[in-house]
Amino acid sequence: MLNKLGYIDMHCDTLLHAVAGDKKDVFSMEACEVDAARLYEAEAMAQCFAVFFPPAINDDIKFFKQAKKILTHTLDNYSDKIAYAGNIADLERNIEAGKVSAFLTVEDGRAVDGSIENLEWFYNQGVRMISLTWNHENCFGYPNSRDSEVMQKGLTAFGKEAIEVMNDLGIVVDVSHLSDGGFMDVARISKVPFVASHSNARAVTNHQRNLTDDMIRILADKGGVTGLNFAADFVESAEHTHHSSIERICVHAKHLLNVGGEDVIAIGTDFDGTNDKLEIDNPTKMYLLFEGLKKKGFTQSQIDKVAYRNIKRVFADTMK
Repeated sequence: MLNKLGYIDMHCDTLLHAVAGDKKDVFSMEACEVDAARLYEAEAMAQCFAVFFPPAINDDIKFFKQAKKILTHTLDNYSDKIAYAGNIADLERNIEAGKVSAFLTVEDGRAVDGSIENLEWFYNQGVRMISLTWNHENCFGYPNSRDSEVMQKGLTAFGKEAIEVMNDLGIVVDVSHLSDGGFMDVARISKVPFVASHSNARAVTNHQRNLTDDMIRILADKGGVTGLNFAADFVESAEHTHHSSIERICVHAKHLLNVGGEDVIAIGTDFDGTNDKLEIDNPTKMYLLFEGLKKKGFTQSQIDKVAYRNIKRVFADTMK
């Protein structure tokens, strides 16, 4: 077994389950794949905790506040193990103190509701990454879709303006779940690197949430990264499978390496965002990914980049 290697995960949906279960914190949640206790045990550098807005809820801001309160309680009650991070300086400080960093993010920008003032409010609440869309059209633009016409549609006028504001504020632009046309608009407009927080390679697994080879190259040219997603739909070759293997995740990583280079690959597990059976199903098993990458011919330097160096660079280039 390789020695434990600190890592940064760009996406988990653990807060969704915490709100649904009326939890006080996310320190020990046996029913979930992620909790702060296992992150600390795994010596994770950082976890991005996404606030995802379920389609059925009526008050996005109320839901956001509930999720943030749970994360805040966790940080307050277990401050010796986990701490908030809003920029690279916070991350480095937490690493030095031996603490896991918690970044607060949003999945689905619908709650911004077409308002720059709302976007600034989310920044002031501590949000440092926003996935522009989920699987429905919103104020930013159009989502990933099996409908080719929808996939070619891009950002709205507000979405284009919002990218510039996010760049200025220091909110990372996340194109996972966005349409192909929206991706191209972000690539054209963004002045700083952007990310696909939890997307794999479409040439390996033909799912519209994954990136084409052209998109991978563009993302790399812009200095961005894509996070290896562990969910079966985006990993495996057969449809309707609910088992995700390390071998296939590493096939995606190798493809990303060959197409976009070693600086474009990161981690975005999508833990707690799927009901699939995952071979890597919690932070304490992350070392299995690094063992798998080594078997695929990745050097230790390249594994370090996948684990944390690439996304640290992006955070340094984007967050204020």
